[in-house]
Amino acid sequence: MTVSFKRDFLAGMRQCVPVVVAAAPFGLLFGALAVDNGLTVGEAVLMSATIYAGASQMVGIDLFNGSAAPWLIVLSIFAVNFRHVLYSAAVGRRISHFSLWQKAVAFFLLIDPVYAETERRSEAGKSMTFAWYLGIGLPVYLSWVAEGYLGAVFGGLIENPEEFGIDFLLPLYFMALVLGFRSRKNWLPVVLASGLGSIAGFHFIGSPWHVSIGAIIGIAVAAIIADTRPPQNVKAPVGSEASR
Repeated sequence: MTVSFKRDFLAGMRQCVPVVVAAAPFGLLFGALAVDNGLTVGEAVLMSATIYAGASQMVGIDLFNGSAAPWLIVLSIFAVNFRHVLYSAAVGRRISHFSLWQKAVAFFLLIDPVYAETERRSEAGKSMTFAWYLGIGLPVYLSWVAEGYLGAVFGGLIENPEEFGIDFLLPLYFMALVLGFRSRKNWLPVVLASGLGSIAGFHFIGSPWHVSIGAIIGIAVAAIIADTRPPQNVKAPVGSEASR
């Protein structure tokens, strides 16, 4: 392991600490609810390790418990996870220099906070290395799987774990991520449109489709109000080399 790889990896790990702390109650809660809904400990861990998306996993266990058709389960999980298609489109340009296998690992580890931190790092002009990306993404993934296991094993000791409301910590963290981009142009109208669209989708269509509906409406508004005019040429100061 080179010095630069170790340095970037540790830098990524430092940034992942708030993510691990915020996601821990949600991961533990999923494990407990999964077993409570009839899944075995092994099935709960496998679900965390393969789907790796808290909201989709919650939707999945609700549908499993209701004996829904397999195609409906897959379609519902896709609806909730559709935002990851948008994430990959945005992050893809940031990691175009990664090798094929590095891109495969990066896209597997791509979740909401990893996307947000990747955008922040790129906008700050810092180099996007695979070591940094692995440092922030891998610990979050491993801790998520471990939390699912612990919740599945020990969750039965707590009756009605959802009553504690600790799963609300993760939405609060997501809200903080969104607010972190508030300096971007047109941030407010896009966020308002997406939020209102999601609320309307939840009211008229229901969960989990409101997630994709809010995302699509936000994208549409962003595309409509985006400034597509090419940048105007700036005249060089008189006397400079460019003006001669």
